[in-house]
Amino acid sequence: MSAPAFPLNQLRFLASHKIIIIRPPILAPGGTRIRTFCVLSDQQNQTLAALLRQWLPGHSWSNVRQIVAGRRVRINGEVWRDDARRLKEGDRVEVLDRPLKITDHTDQIVLRHIDEHIIVVEKPAGISTVRHPTERAWSYERRRRVPTLDDLVLRQTGARFPKRGQGKPPRLRIVQRLDKETSGLVVFARTVEAERGLGKQFARHSVHRQYLAIVPGRVEARTIRTSLVRDRGDRRRGSSPVPGQGKEAITHMGVVESLPRHTLLSCRLETGRTHQIRIHLAEIGHPVCGDKVYGKAAGETDKRPGIKAPRLALHAAELGFIHPVTGEAMRWEMPLPPDLREFVDGLRTPQVAL
Repeated sequence: MSAPAFPLNQLRFLASHKIIIIRPPILAPGGTRIRTFCVLSDQQNQTLAALLRQWLPGHSWSNVRQIVAGRRVRINGEVWRDDARRLKEGDRVEVLDRPLKITDHTDQIVLRHIDEHIIVVEKPAGISTVRHPTERAWSYERRRRVPTLDDLVLRQTGARFPKRGQGKPPRLRIVQRLDKETSGLVVFARTVEAERGLGKQFARHSVHRQYLAIVPGRVEARTIRTSLVRDRGDRRRGSSPVPGQGKEAITHMGVVESLPRHTLLSCRLETGRTHQIRIHLAEIGHPVCGDKVYGKAAGETDKRPGIKAPRLALHAAELGFIHPVTGEAMRWEMPLPPDLREFVDGLRTPQVAL
């Protein structure tokens, strides 16, 4: 699971007092030596390579680029191989003395449906659904180092990426996104007609989307209806009690299995707001296991005993809609992936506590 960035309130205090954080090297399992750094306010927007030169005296540009290319850098817990990435205040950078194993998702992308207009795929956890708009002009080589789901789907379907300056790279039309740590079913549009048709269905909330979520405690079936705002006062999304403020969010929850001290829930989205399920479950006191954003306050350590979630325990298990061109009713299901199945199996043991 990704390591959190440093809390901004602490960083601003340190920056105002000209204090630079460089944590002493630690030995990770296997004997890997890790040095940890953080990005202060006056360092943000600098490239990873530039900051590594500041943090690693005596290293040339060539040296730091080799360190990054050699899979020896993690940013907020994620292996990163692009030395030109510009960092934000609060980012946590770890430098290791030996290469890390990087997950190659290419062989994990399962295409469930493909035709002239749409593609439905199974998204693995740990990869972004789409590339940020500012990264769309990246070269093929740079994209290859830090792939996104749409890149891998294009590659798997035989799309060709032109060389720099020789035309625009191919792209899929985005109608749906899943959080990086969420697994499950995703649909992409391949044509303008499909993009418009699917977009209308998502806007009407007629697309069937059902998720599986693992949460601590006992939860009963219910419907949660709130208004979500982008900032609830602590720079996080959340529900607002002010009438007329925010966008309506409706989640229908059912119980799939009551575990000794946890619950496996089905969550059907009537609306599809950003982080809707995670926010709703956290606000009723049962945050999704492994949620580092809404599960607890920033910087707080999760001290609950028991089996630790391998990642955000949220999975998009069902997807259904009307084909935007043919009018055919279509629906897919995807069971829990192995990491979450193993997690649930462990939680079935009565001795596991919250």
